Amino acid sequence: MKPTLTLTTGLAALLLTTGLAFAGPGAAGHHDKEAAYGKPGDPKKAARVVPISMKETDDGKMVYFPDKVEVRTGEQVKFVLKNNGKVDHEFVLDTIESNAKHKAEMQKNPDMEHDDPNARRLAVSKGGEIVWQFTKPGTFEFACLIPGHYESGMHGTVVVK
Repeated sequence: MKPTLTLTTGLAALLLTTGLAFAGPGAAGHHDKEAAYGKPGDPKKAARVVPISMKETDDGKMVYFPDKVEVRTGEQVKFVLKNNGKVDHEFVLDTIESNAKHKAEMQKNPDMEHDDPNARRLAVSKGGEIVWQFTKPGTFEFACLIPGHYESGMHGTVVVK
Protein backbone atom coordinates (compact mmCIF):
# COMPACT_ATOMS: atom_id res chain seq x y z
CA MET A 1 0.00 0.00 0.00
CA LYS A 2 1.38 3.42 -1.01
CA PRO A 3 1.40 6.22 1.58
CA THR A 4 -0.83 9.13 0.63
CA LEU A 5 0.02 12.78 1.01
CA THR A 6 -2.89 14.93 2.05
CA LEU A 7 -3.16 18.58 1.09
CA THR A 8 -2.72 19.62 4.72
CA THR A 9 0.37 17.47 5.18
CA GLY A 10 1.79 18.70 1.89
CA LEU A 11 1.21 22.34 2.77
CA ALA A 12 2.80 21.87 6.18
CA ALA A 13 5.82 20.19 4.59
CA LEU A 14 6.12 23.00 2.05
CA LEU A 15 6.05 25.68 4.75
CA LEU A 16 8.64 23.84 6.84
CA THR A 17 11.02 23.32 3.93
CA THR A 18 10.75 26.88 2.58
CA GLY A 19 11.33 28.55 5.94
CA LEU A 20 8.18 30.63 5.65
CA ALA A 21 6.59 31.60 8.92
CA PHE A 22 3.28 33.27 9.49
CA ALA A 23 1.73 34.21 12.78
CA GLY A 24 -1.39 32.18 13.28
CA PRO A 25 -4.43 32.77 15.43
CA GLY A 26 -3.67 32.57 19.09
CA ALA A 27 0.04 33.20 18.64
CA ALA A 28 1.59 35.59 21.10
CA GLY A 29 0.69 39.14 20.20
CA HIS A 30 -2.16 38.33 17.82
CA HIS A 31 -5.66 39.01 19.05
CA ASP A 32 -8.99 39.32 17.28
CA LYS A 33 -10.99 39.45 20.53
CA GLU A 34 -10.65 41.27 23.83
CA ALA A 35 -7.27 40.85 25.48
CA ALA A 36 -5.71 42.10 28.72
CA TYR A 37 -4.98 45.45 27.08
CA GLY A 38 -8.25 45.91 25.17
CA LYS A 39 -9.77 44.93 21.86
CA PRO A 40 -9.72 45.87 18.18
CA GLY A 41 -11.53 49.14 17.67
CA ASP A 42 -14.36 49.92 15.30
CA PRO A 43 -12.96 51.93 12.36
CA LYS A 44 -16.45 53.39 11.74
CA LYS A 45 -16.49 55.07 15.17
CA ALA A 46 -14.67 58.21 16.23
CA ALA A 47 -11.21 57.72 17.62
CA ARG A 48 -8.39 59.89 18.85
CA VAL A 49 -5.66 59.92 16.21
CA VAL A 50 -2.13 59.26 17.47
CA PRO A 51 0.58 59.50 14.80
CA ILE A 52 3.57 57.21 15.43
CA SER A 53 6.82 57.60 13.50
CA MET A 54 9.37 54.77 13.31
CA LYS A 55 13.00 55.45 12.45
CA GLU A 56 16.67 55.01 13.20
CA THR A 57 18.76 57.78 14.76
CA ASP A 58 22.26 58.92 13.82
CA ASP A 59 23.67 57.28 16.97
CA GLY A 60 22.36 53.82 15.96
CA LYS A 61 19.19 53.69 18.04
CA MET A 62 15.82 52.67 16.68
CA VAL A 63 12.91 54.69 18.02
CA TYR A 64 9.23 55.48 17.96
CA PHE A 65 8.08 59.05 18.25
CA PRO A 66 6.31 59.48 20.52
CA ASP A 67 7.40 56.58 22.71
CA LYS A 68 4.72 57.12 25.35
CA VAL A 69 0.96 57.53 24.90
CA GLU A 70 -1.58 58.15 27.66
CA VAL A 71 -5.24 57.19 27.16
CA ARG A 72 -8.39 56.89 29.22
CA THR A 73 -10.01 53.55 30.00
CA GLY A 74 -12.59 52.89 27.27
CA GLU A 75 -10.95 55.27 24.79
CA GLN A 76 -10.58 54.23 21.17
CA VAL A 77 -7.32 55.24 19.49
CA LYS A 78 -6.32 55.18 15.83
CA PHE A 79 -2.54 54.75 15.64
CA VAL A 80 -1.41 56.21 12.30
CA LEU A 81 1.93 54.51 11.66
CA LYS A 82 4.69 55.71 9.35
CA ASN A 83 8.05 54.05 8.75
CA ASN A 84 10.39 57.00 8.24
CA GLY A 85 13.43 54.75 8.63
CA LYS A 86 15.82 53.01 6.25
CA VAL A 87 14.83 49.43 7.18
CA ASP A 88 11.57 47.57 7.86
CA HIS A 89 9.99 48.14 11.26
CA GLU A 90 6.88 46.91 13.03
CA PHE A 91 4.43 48.01 15.69
CA VAL A 92 3.15 45.25 17.99
CA LEU A 93 0.75 46.37 20.71
CA ASP A 94 0.42 43.96 23.63
CA THR A 95 1.32 43.40 27.27
CA ILE A 96 4.99 43.64 28.19
CA GLU A 97 5.02 39.92 29.04
CA SER A 98 3.38 38.83 25.78
CA ASN A 99 5.74 40.98 23.73
CA ALA A 100 8.71 39.36 25.52
CA LYS A 101 7.42 35.89 24.56
CA HIS A 102 6.68 37.00 21.01
CA LYS A 103 10.16 38.53 20.74
CA ALA A 104 11.66 35.12 21.55
CA GLU A 105 9.54 33.58 18.74
CA MET A 106 10.74 36.27 16.36
CA GLN A 107 14.33 35.29 17.12
CA LYS A 108 13.49 31.83 15.71
CA ASN A 109 11.38 33.19 12.81
CA PRO A 110 12.74 36.64 11.88
CA ASP A 111 10.71 36.77 8.65
CA MET A 112 7.39 36.45 10.48
CA GLU A 113 4.95 38.94 8.96
CA HIS A 114 2.44 40.94 11.00
CA ASP A 115 -0.83 42.30 9.73
CA ASP A 116 -3.11 41.69 12.68
CA PRO A 117 -5.54 43.89 14.62
CA ASN A 118 -2.72 44.72 17.08
CA ALA A 119 0.35 44.51 14.83
CA ARG A 120 1.71 45.84 11.54
CA ARG A 121 5.02 45.35 9.78
CA LEU A 122 5.93 48.26 7.52
CA ALA A 123 8.45 48.52 4.72
CA VAL A 124 10.54 51.67 4.31
CA SER A 125 8.39 54.78 3.62
CA LYS A 126 5.15 52.82 4.12
CA GLY A 127 2.32 53.57 6.50
CA GLY A 128 -0.52 51.76 8.22
CA GLU A 129 -3.17 52.07 10.90
CA ILE A 130 -4.26 50.20 13.99
CA VAL A 131 -7.56 51.08 15.67
CA TRP A 132 -7.64 49.88 19.28
CA GLN A 133 -9.99 50.35 22.21
CA PHE A 134 -8.30 50.27 25.61
CA THR A 135 -10.85 48.66 27.92
CA LYS A 136 -8.76 48.18 31.07
CA PRO A 137 -6.34 50.38 33.02
CA GLY A 138 -2.67 49.47 33.08
CA THR A 139 0.67 49.95 31.35
CA PHE A 140 1.06 48.21 28.02
CA GLU A 141 3.73 48.14 25.35
CA PHE A 142 4.22 48.72 21.66
CA ALA A 143 7.40 47.31 20.22
CA CYS A 144 9.32 46.35 17.13
CA LEU A 145 10.08 42.65 17.56
CA ILE A 146 12.28 42.26 14.48
CA PRO A 147 15.50 40.78 15.91
CA GLY A 148 17.80 43.49 17.25
CA HIS A 149 15.30 46.36 17.00
CA TYR A 150 13.87 46.08 20.53
CA GLU A 151 17.40 45.92 21.93
CA SER A 152 18.24 49.08 19.94
CA GLY A 153 15.52 50.95 21.83
CA MET A 154 12.46 50.40 19.65
CA HIS A 155 9.70 50.08 22.24
CA GLY A 156 7.24 52.39 23.94
CA THR A 157 4.41 52.42 26.45
CA VAL A 158 0.70 53.04 26.53
CA VAL A 159 -0.56 54.09 29.95
CA VAL A 160 -4.30 53.55 30.36
CA LYS A 161 -5.81 55.47 33.30
